[in-house]
Amino acid sequence: MVRQGLCAAPSSPFAKDDLRQLIHQLGFVQIDSIRTVERAHHMILFARNQNYKPEQLRQLLEDDRHLFEHWTHDASLIPTEFYPHWQQRFVRAEDRLRERWRKHRPKVKSGGKQISFEDMMEQVKHHVHENGPTMSRDLKPKDEGRKKAKNGWWEWHPSKTALEFLWRTGDLSITRRDGFQKVYDLSTRVIPETVRSDSQNDHAAFVTWACNEALDRLGFAASGELAAYWGSINAGEAKAWCLANVGPDLIEISVGSADGSTPKTVYARPAIMDALHDLPDPSDRLRVISPFDPLIRDRKRLQRLFDFDYRIEIFVPEAKRKYGYYVFPILEKDRLIGRIDMKAQRQDDRLHVTGLWLEPGIKFTKGREKKLTSELNRQARFVGLCDVTFNKGFLKT
Repeated sequence: MVRQGLCAAPSSPFAKDDLRQLIHQLGFVQIDSIRTVERAHHMILFARNQNYKPEQLRQLLEDDRHLFEHWTHDASLIPTEFYPHWQQRFVRAEDRLRERWRKHRPKVKSGGKQISFEDMMEQVKHHVHENGPTMSRDLKPKDEGRKKAKNGWWEWHPSKTALEFLWRTGDLSITRRDGFQKVYDLSTRVIPETVRSDSQNDHAAFVTWACNEALDRLGFAASGELAAYWGSINAGEAKAWCLANVGPDLIEISVGSADGSTPKTVYARPAIMDALHDLPDPSDRLRVISPFDPLIRDRKRLQRLFDFDYRIEIFVPEAKRKYGYYVFPILEKDRLIGRIDMKAQRQDDRLHVTGLWLEPGIKFTKGREKKLTSELNRQARFVGLCDVTFNKGFLKT
């Protein structure tokens, strides 16, 4: 909770530098296109401080270049000072993706003739070099204008595939988003030269960096959890690092499980035992948590530490959903007490709640009802809505 920024006062002053520091503390902020209330990255940050302004995030990313967009376990906004470490990811991605795309698309059509995928990438890179910030639709063949949009990379038009390849492997960067569409440009025009020139090519050093930084943000973790944090190293590499560093710098501890499962042996810094006596109390406010919040991203860890079983049901047929299309966990102090299904109905200027499910043993007291109403009103104001409404019978059992 402390490492995830959820014990700090949610209404304290919050300037742009505070936002930058918070994102550094988290390591990254996942982004996602779904906007039932607001997009994930905005909700993640708002949950930690309700004086957060989305314009601050835009400035850090697009004007100051203190953040860059790339992959961790998914698309994320990452402190630019970490960019040198992503060179290792670029190398791994190039080997993997080049083989995959060469296998599936040895030839592609361009200008009415077949060319190699390598030639297509050179054409795309040249276009971006000459024309500046480029969107996929800028390169889309004219004869594809009426075709249904596809999502899988194997169904993208070749120039879109080339843009993604060049981004994943470091030649291009995302300079901004237009709506939610990526706008690509040369990395030399997006990433500050002082950062690009800091070469980090030693893979063993990269594994050490990834494990150390993940552990500092998790507090304690199994080796697999360290590997999954950035999505950049494998479980075997993380396990070997842990075993090699047990001693003065790393200890093994046993952590009890809230769900009643067997306590788990994990790794931590030796100072963790002293730090436990100095933890701040989390706020008494209720907080709505994004489905992509780093607190709940690792579902197995979430179940073990919070006894909270959570899944996103957007891909579950409506008739088979247990809760709803996109429900938000609710945090009270250090406990996840339920989940809420709500949607911004912008045409009606209201945030509308269709369902609230509380965890076993949690009562919907007058005090909790008041705190929930206050939090929903804060959420509504944050997304520019004037009212909060509820379905009849919204409280589910």
